[in-house]
Amino acid sequence: MVGKPPRKQRSSRFVVTEKVEIERLPPFLETSPSERPQLFIKKLHQCRVLFDFNDASAELKGKQIKAQTLHEMLEYITTQRGVITENIYPEVVNMFATNLFRSIPPPVNPTGDAFDPEEDEPVLELAWPHLQIVYEFFLRFVESPDFNTNMAKRYIDQPFVLNLLELFDSEDPRERDFLKTTLHRIYGKFLNLRAFIRRSINNVFFHFVYETERHNGIAELLEILGSIINGFALPLKEEHKTFLTRVLIPLHKVKSLSLYHPQLAYCVVQFLEKDPSLAEEVMMGLLKYWPKVNSPKEVMFLNEVEEVLDVTDPAEFQKIQVALFHQLARCINSQHFQVAERALLYWNNEYVVNLMSDNLSVILPIVFPALYTNSKSHWNRTIHGMVYNALKLFMEINPDLFDEAMQQYKLRKVEEQEHAVSQYSAWQKLHEKALQNAPGGKMPAGYVEIERTPPPPLVVDDTDIMDLSMELNAASIDDVAGDLDERGIERVPMADPGLDRPLPQVGHELSPTEGGLHARRKSVLPVDPTVLRDLQAHRSLDEPPQPPSH
Repeated sequence: MVGKPPRKQRSSRFVVTEKVEIERLPPFLETSPSERPQLFIKKLHQCRVLFDFNDASAELKGKQIKAQTLHEMLEYITTQRGVITENIYPEVVNMFATNLFRSIPPPVNPTGDAFDPEEDEPVLELAWPHLQIVYEFFLRFVESPDFNTNMAKRYIDQPFVLNLLELFDSEDPRERDFLKTTLHRIYGKFLNLRAFIRRSINNVFFHFVYETERHNGIAELLEILGSIINGFALPLKEEHKTFLTRVLIPLHKVKSLSLYHPQLAYCVVQFLEKDPSLAEEVMMGLLKYWPKVNSPKEVMFLNEVEEVLDVTDPAEFQKIQVALFHQLARCINSQHFQVAERALLYWNNEYVVNLMSDNLSVILPIVFPALYTNSKSHWNRTIHGMVYNALKLFMEINPDLFDEAMQQYKLRKVEEQEHAVSQYSAWQKLHEKALQNAPGGKMPAGYVEIERTPPPPLVVDDTDIMDLSMELNAASIDDVAGDLDERGIERVPMADPGLDRPLPQVGHELSPTEGGLHARRKSVLPVDPTVLRDLQAHRSLDEPPQPPSH
């Protein structure tokens, strides 16, 4: 099987400036203070010239002059005070827009295959040497003590924000990292734009969830929202609650959830920390979108539900316990051992166990059948040990209730058996009656006989129940033989290596063996080494500056 070739880096800039020779302007320090404001504007004009980075050998001198000029201006506004005057604002915004605002081309593969964001390498922006300095310059401009929001309002407006949001679909994770910081700074500085920014991000999410299911910047936008939610005043506005139920919860149903789930779960938990009464709505939403046939996604849901339970009040827990533990029972019954294992790890969470113990009369009858069945029949030995631990814990909390649950389980099995026998007997009688009424004792032509097998004999008896009680008095996970690791988890070969590896946070740099910043690579497709090298060289703005090497 031949893998897809790595996609080539390209510039998303379709329109470049007509060939223009740009001259090297004198440095600021070699110019008299009275001439520097005009020189600053000339340099800003000069940096509006765009170059074709698809041809690496073209216009090298002009590219070098522009990069040097951008660096000079960056240092100038960082070290000098009083240089951001009223006439500078339109020039800076114009230079930023000219360099950065562009149409993001749709993702394609050279072979014509559909783009897979989870497997395909990101295509990096060839013009990044210039774009990076433009982003850094604009951030220093906005963060400067001389920056006047009232003056900037005329230029950094709603159309500017919409253009900025369109860039979040860039495949280059380095650009999305800078965009995240830039939009967050604008949200913090411009109070008049806050509601508009939130609505516009909502629209991006709506388009993603209900139309395309494809967007590169969902994780970064959720990171911004996590910080915004953290600053919401109490009590929460209805607008914010609607955002949780109509936007954040439906984001769970998209098949590419793994690309942004850590950031999404953080936003949901932030809402619950602000208003615990939202727990029921959140949990019912998660149960509504619970994956049916996607086990890795199910593990993600189980992770998030545990985080939700950690911030759920006991009173709110009682509203969700029945629906939740019916789902947990289904997870414990899963033949995918990672799903069953993740569900059983809830019994290692002290707060969740306390919630269970306070409501044991409701929860135990729901989960006991799943626990009992898997103590006997699950194929994975680690699951046996974890099931025994869960059962033993319940027995220690309330022995009488546990005995009652065992007896109720047995009675229910007997009733199910009797019902099955009754159904079979009724069918047999109906069949015999039909034969008696048929002409000549034969069924009509074309009738297909449906063969009914008698129900199997009942497998639960008093001996099984007694055996379980005796085993629980002695068993714990430490007694389970097998090849276990330091966490007591059986070392079973993974069907998909790396499936249970935690996802990187936005802006977190990984080693070459772990993959890159939002590089989204789990497959064994060919690697473009230049992509990995460029991603490793990027330093997120969230990271502390590295000390210079000597």
